[in-house]
Amino acid sequence: QVHVVESGGGLVQPGGSLRLSCAASGFTLDTYAIGWFLQAPGKEREGVSCISSTDGSTYYADSVKGRFTISRDNTKNTAYLQMNSLKPEDTANYYCAVGRMADSCSNYGLYEYDYWGQGTQVTVSS
Repeated sequence: QVHVVESGGGLVQPGGSLRLSCAASGFTLDTYAIGWFLQAPGKEREGVSCISSTDGSTYYADSVKGRFTISRDNTKNTAYLQMNSLKPEDTANYYCAVGRMADSCSNYGLYEYDYWGQGTQVTVSS
């Protein structure tokens, strides 16, 4: 069975850091693009970052550029989202998703992703 499981969320003060993990099982991650998405209460799900499988290229939403870093470790079948300098507006449920894409993941939207995790809550508050 295919599973994608996020972990690493929690409560952090403004300016703090978290590292989210996305563990895949039932398939090998190396041929899939990986995306991170967030969804705040009452709002639509939106893309945060992605990393391609073809060339390793990455994409970041303007709101997180310079603060978040996406990475993947294919030997562990796991992807990560390092989140630094967190702000209260980063508070949301964060989802990991994977999908087969022919080129850069920045060319694709959330509907192109095949498998999704259940999400992990990130709360930034003092």
